[in-house]
Amino acid sequence: MGVSVSVGPTSPDRLDKEPTSMVQGASNGSRLKYQSLGVLVLQTTSLVLTMRYSRTLKEDGPRYLASSAVVLSEVLKIFACTVLVLFENNFSFRSMNQLLKEEIVKKPVDTVKLAVPAGIYTLQNNLLYVALSNLDAATYQVTYQLKILTTALFSVSMLGKRLVLHQWLSLLLLMAGVALVQWPTDLEQKVLTPGSQFMGVTAVLIACLSSGFAGVYFEKILKETKQSVWVRNIQLGLFSFVFGLMGMMVYDGRSVVKSGMFQGYNTITWIVVILQAVGGLVVAMVIKHADNILKGFATSMSIILSTLISYFLLHDFNPTGVFFVGAMLVIAATFLYSYEVKAASSAIGV
Repeated sequence: MGVSVSVGPTSPDRLDKEPTSMVQGASNGSRLKYQSLGVLVLQTTSLVLTMRYSRTLKEDGPRYLASSAVVLSEVLKIFACTVLVLFENNFSFRSMNQLLKEEIVKKPVDTVKLAVPAGIYTLQNNLLYVALSNLDAATYQVTYQLKILTTALFSVSMLGKRLVLHQWLSLLLLMAGVALVQWPTDLEQKVLTPGSQFMGVTAVLIACLSSGFAGVYFEKILKETKQSVWVRNIQLGLFSFVFGLMGMMVYDGRSVVKSGMFQGYNTITWIVVILQAVGGLVVAMVIKHADNILKGFATSMSIILSTLISYFLLHDFNPTGVFFVGAMLVIAATFLYSYEVKAASSAIGV
């Protein structure tokens, strides 16, 4: 009785405030989710389409060097991560310098570990340019979803992760869908030569393999340490810059000496470089507001948008019934795998 009397006078105010705050919180959370969905779709679709357009754009001068674009994107990524670390340290240059010295210079073993994923990411980024120079954006988008398969397999073998039955079935659906998308048709031969398609598909498959291994390896390193992800990205970017620079000089050294590193650059090229550099960081910040179902929606919408724009604007893609069946299987597999991951996570209380 005494307890109910003491709280009685204030309970009407609480009853008024609590529903309002709950509604506002739910509204803000819903708005953040939809904003995250929009950013994910925009980033994924715009990078693929602009990269494809930049590699097929016909100009009088030489085409820009993909290797130089990879190097520049790493420079921008290091700069962006440095700004974020500075922000985390309340814009104190002294604190930031001390942190970077402690984590990069005084921990050489931990730093060198990141050379492995950095080298693989550098290879992967170069392969994506090769893929989009030889494949339309729609085919690339669908085929690149095989990274779900490679990431799952490496997670099982390296992190000891367990997949449930529905996840294994989703991986089979994924492989079937990608196989159908790559099924040769008469219409396709008018746009792509067999040689260029084979080169493009090979580049995507190697990129999927490297993406799966590097992603899981990087995740393992992040789980073993408590350092900021932005500091780790700076370490990763430094190695990637060195590897990218070496690759550029080995494969395009003569062109760089003759015409310079920025040969063939235009506005579209710079947009591609910026999207590649900042895109991954934007997704990393956005992903905490987006659950697995939302990521599935983003992937599906990106595939649909890439297909429509490739057909209506870029005119480098002829859709077929087989392609659409394959694409639908890939989209269904993405949703099925993501849903089961979320259900498993909530079951074990992670």
